[in-house]
This record gives sequence, structure tokens and C-alpha cells, in this order.
Amino acid sequence: MSSTKSRDIPGTEGIFAVYKPVGPTSNQVLSVIRKVAGTRVVGHAGTLDPLASGVLVIGIGREATKKLRDIIGSEKEYVAEVRLGATSTTDDEEGEKTEICVEKEPATAQIKAIVESFTGNILQAPPQYSAIKVRGERAYKIARRGKSVNLGKRSVEIKSIEVLGYAWPVLKIRTVTGSGTYIRSLARDIGEKLGVGGYLAALERTRVGSFRKEDAVVLEDLNWVK
Repeated sequence: MSSTKSRDIPGTEGIFAVYKPVGPTSNQVLSVIRKVAGTRVVGHAGTLDPLASGVLVIGIGREATKKLRDIIGSEKEYVAEVRLGATSTTDDEEGEKTEICVEKEPATAQIKAIVESFTGNILQAPPQYSAIKVRGERAYKIARRGKSVNLGKRSVEIKSIEVLGYAWPVLKIRTVTGSGTYIRSLARDIGEKLGVGGYLAALERTRVGSFRKEDAVVLEDLNWVK
């Protein structure tokens, strides 16, 4: 987080970016902002999982929170670490892992070709452990009871994707996506297409629309304690 910089949050009204560290939920971050801003009228433009870090766009005040609806649909940039050679029940580090017997590790050229094949509009199945509602109940609550739910596939847009580094079993990628894309699902699907399995080991959201990591407020400077 060394590249983020400290600056003041708006007093009673405004939209700005906060850099969420690994650990807290997005709602816990909102609680901190409410205390600092002295108002309960605070919202965000899209959650980040507790295991993810990065840009969380915050709105303070009624007019600002209304404008968050437009930001939710903005493109997003992520840097993700994919662990190959295993699967996870949650498609990320939190779930129960199953190691895959891999006889031959994928070569770098194969990795790049497979990763780049996800560019464009693709069909993607959300993770079983997601907040999507199924007959009025969150999918992750159903999954926690050991039941499987059919969430179907939906069209999402991968605007760009590139390999930043690869040393078996760790693959690092950067991707720019449209709204509604699950990076956990992307990691899972890359591993599946490679035939070796995969899950999301680490995730950083570096941009939401015009809100960048470099301009985000550092929570540590707001007396946040993880």
C-alpha cells in the first residue's frame, strides 16, 4: 500500500476512494467512515471481499450516495494471483482445497494463450459462495449448508487481460472488466481451461472508473485498526 497517499476525506458531502486492506469487510470500512465523517449517510459503489484489497469508492451525503449508482457500472481494474494445481470450494483462498495431480506443468506460452482467450464477452458462472439471491436467499448461505445451487451462466465483459508473471503454481494477471464480473470465477475458469484447476489466491482492485489506487485515502490514517 506504499503507493497510496494520505489525504482528507470530504467533510459532509462527496465521493472519494478508500484503499481497503485485506481483512475488514466493505461494511466495516463504511462504519469507520461514518464515525470519521459524523454521519450515517454513507455508501459504497461495489463491495470487496474481506480477502481482497484495493479501491472502494465511498459516497458521503444524500446527493453523493445517489451518484454511486452510476459508478457501480464503471469498468474495474484488478491485479490477481491465481493458484494453479488445486481447486477451492469458494473459488478463493478461504475455501476447502483439493489438490490436482498435474503430470505436466503448463508452459508460459500455453498460459498466455489461455489467459488471452478470455478477452471479450464471455459466459461466466458466479461462485457458489456469492451474494446472489436464489429464491430470496443468498447463495453463500445455501452453500454453507452443503447444498449446491444452479446460478447459471451470465454474460460478462473482460475488456483486457494480461499475464504479469508465471512461476508454477502461481500465475499473476491484470484485467480490466465490465460490471458484474467475478474474478474468483475467472481464476477458476482459467485453471479449468488449462486442465489443472485453479482458484483466486489474492486480489487487489486498482481502479474503479476514474478512481485509482494512487489517489485513495489510506485507512490507517483514519485510525483504522485491522
